[in-house]
Amino acid sequence: MSNQPQCEPLLYSVRDAQRMTRLSRATLYRLISDGRLKPVRIGRAVRFTTAELRRFVVQLEAQDGLAPVA
Repeated sequence: MSNQPQCEPLLYSVRDAQRMTRLSRATLYRLISDGRLKPVRIGRAVRFTTAELRRFVVQLEAQDGLAPVA
């Protein structure tokens, strides 16, 4: 067992974002195309920051009138 603390990844792949949000690949790319989800592009690779995924979820909660989760 390592004594190093676990750190959160800085970038998530589309597959990671699918697992985290339970959205399909097609839906994620549609949200990108619509400008509702902003990825980081590294060459042809599409990645998402934790902050962007959280911002998107908070925006969805606000649209539905739900209180944001702390």
